[in-house]
Amino acid sequence: MIKINQNFTNELIVKAQNSVRRRTIYNFHKELSDTLQRMLNVMNKDTYVQPHKHENPDKREAFIILKGKVLVIEFDNSGNLVDYILLSREHENYGCEIAPGTWHTIICLEDNSIIYEVKDGPYVQETDKQFADWAPEEGNKTCLDYNAKLIQNLLS
Repeated sequence: MIKINQNFTNELIVKAQNSVRRRTIYNFHKELSDTLQRMLNVMNKDTYVQPHKHENPDKREAFIILKGKVLVIEFDNSGNLVDYILLSREHENYGCEIAPGTWHTIICLEDNSIIYEVKDGPYVQETDKQFADWAPEEGNKTCLDYNAKLIQNLLS
């Protein structure tokens, strides 16, 4: 049995805090070929996840909040906002599922946030994500400004 408790997540929080990307993922699946990818995603506010979609093959993705606050946003093909949810136990928004082929991103709003993520497999790095060309690439100096604008538009 894998137990997801404070002792387990504390180690991941430290790893995420020390990561250049300010996040870390712990995979529960043993093989990348597993048809059900299960992971913990530990994030800090100053991380950036470039909007992307999973297709060819199409994959569903679900997020369940365990700790903190995370904004999940869906976009249309031009980068216009379609829908969003603020995942937070405090706000009683516990999770969401992203349909296959849907542009989306996650923005961490509270340091040490933890989400349980489930996605169809298998995982093939070269084809897993198609990144949006209408959003900054990870590492671009405008990434956090892009996140800030999305947050302002949705939560102000």
